[in-house]
Amino acid sequence: IEEFPAQIAQVALWMTDHQMNMRISEAFGQYFRRLPLKKSPNIVCGNALRMDWESVVKPAELSYILGNPPFVGAKYMNDAQRDDVFSVMGDIKGYGLLDYVSCWYVKAAKFMKQNRNIETAFVSTNSISQGEQVGVLWAELYQQNCRINFAHRTFQWNSDARGKAAVHCVIIGFAYKQRSEKFIFDYETPVSEPHALKANNINPYLVDGPDLVLARRNKPLCDVPEIGIGNKPIDDGNYLFKPEEKEEFLRLEPAAAPYFRRWIGSDEFINNIERWCLWLGDCPPNVLKKMPHAMERVQAVKKFRLASKSAPTRKIAETPTRFHVENMPKGNSLVIPEVSSERRVYIPLGYVGPEILCSNKVRLFQDATLFHFGVLQSTMHMAWTRAVCGRLENRYQYSINIVYNNFPWPEATEKQQAAVEKAAQAVLDARARFADCSLADLYDPLAMPPELLKAHHALDRAVDAAYGRSGFKSEAERVAYLFELYQKISSPLLPPAPRKKKK
Repeated sequence: IEEFPAQIAQVALWMTDHQMNMRISEAFGQYFRRLPLKKSPNIVCGNALRMDWESVVKPAELSYILGNPPFVGAKYMNDAQRDDVFSVMGDIKGYGLLDYVSCWYVKAAKFMKQNRNIETAFVSTNSISQGEQVGVLWAELYQQNCRINFAHRTFQWNSDARGKAAVHCVIIGFAYKQRSEKFIFDYETPVSEPHALKANNINPYLVDGPDLVLARRNKPLCDVPEIGIGNKPIDDGNYLFKPEEKEEFLRLEPAAAPYFRRWIGSDEFINNIERWCLWLGDCPPNVLKKMPHAMERVQAVKKFRLASKSAPTRKIAETPTRFHVENMPKGNSLVIPEVSSERRVYIPLGYVGPEILCSNKVRLFQDATLFHFGVLQSTMHMAWTRAVCGRLENRYQYSINIVYNNFPWPEATEKQQAAVEKAAQAVLDARARFADCSLADLYDPLAMPPELLKAHHALDRAVDAAYGRSGFKSEAERVAYLFELYQKISSPLLPPAPRKKKK
C-alpha cells in the first residue's frame, strides 16, 4: 500500500536486470547495454484487496501467483482492514474468525477460475491451517474445488526489520489443477531445516490425509462424556490472590479464611504455582456484611462489570459474588490445560479434587476414568491435538469443540480397556515418585525421568492396541489414520441427501 516499498521493488528489479546484463556480457564476451532504462518493471502500488487484479495482468498471461500477505490476526485488525475483509469475504459464513491473510486466498481462488492452469502459493500465518479457521476458509476453497499441491508446515521466520518478533509461518501452494506429485515439507522444530515428504494427498491441516475440515462440534463424535471449561470470574482480579496477598488480606479480614480456595489455570497447574481465590458465592449475607474488606472487593467487582461494554457482563453485576461461568464438580476431575508449550511431547493432564477451583483456562472432565485419562494422555491423542488445535503463538491451544469433540476414540474391548487403565495408573505412579517436581519439570523433553518416559511408552502401546494398530512409523502416519477413522465414524452422522421427486 505504501509507495516507498513499491519504489524499492522497482529499483531492485532494475538492479537485477543490470546484474544479468553483466553476466551475459561476461558469458559472450560482448558488452550488453540497456541504458538508458526504458522498460519499467510493472510494479503497482495499491491495496491488493480493493484492486481489480485484471487491471495489472490478464489471467490468460499468468502462470503463478505468489506472495507474502500481511500477518494480522482476526482480533487485531483496524477498521480499514475489517472493511477490506468484508469486501472480499463478506458472503462467507463465519468470515469474522479468519485472519487478514485469508483474503488473499479467497481472492486468488476467484482469479484462478478464469485460468485454471494458474498455481498460487502464499507465505501465511500458521493459524489458517489450525483450529476454527480451517473449517471456515478451507470449506469455502474446497467447495470451489481448489486443492493443496504442496505445503511447508510450521517454521519460524525471523524478520530483519528492527523490533520485529519472529513469527510462525506456513507456505501453502494451491490451485484448481492438481499436481501428480505432492510434497509436504516438514520441520523437526520451527527453526530446523525442512525435509520433503511425498504425500498422496494434502488436507487443510497440512497432513497426508483425506480432504476434510473439522467443524465446531457441540457434542463428542463418539460415545464419551462431554467436558467443559472451569470457572470464569470476570472480577478484574479482585477475587484472585498470590500467597503473600492472601496472607495480608487475612491479616485484615481473618473471618474470610474459610472462603479461600486454591485456584488453578493452565499455568498454575503445569508449573505448580500457588494461587488462591476468594469464593464468596456461598457466603451467607449476614456473614459477608461483617467483613468490610471482602465487601470492598465485591463492590469493586460490581463497578467493574457495570462499566463493561458487554450487556451480559453488565447483567451479572446484579450478582457480584457469583462468577460468570461456574463449574465446581463434587468429585475428582481430569484437568486438560488450555495452553501448553509446543516443546512438550505430551501435554500433561492430571486429576484434581473438588476442593480446588479451576479457571476457564483449563478444560474439566468430571469423573474421568483411568481409561479416559489413558487415551487422552496418549501419543495418539497428542498427535491429533497437534494436527488440529489452534495455536497461541506456537503453543498448543486445546479446544473442546474442535479437538475433543471431534476426536475419534477407539472401540476397545474390556481386555483392551483394562490394559489402558493399568498403563495409565503406571504413568500416575511414575509421577508420584517425583512429588517435589512440577509437571513442567517432569515433561520437559530434556529432563523427563526415564521411568516416566517408559510408562508413557507402555501406555502408547496399550492405546494403539485398543485402536487395533501398532508400529506407526511417524506422527504423520498416526494423524492420517485418525483422519480416516474420523471420516468413517462421521459419515453416518451426516444428513442423507435429499431425494429427487419423481416426475
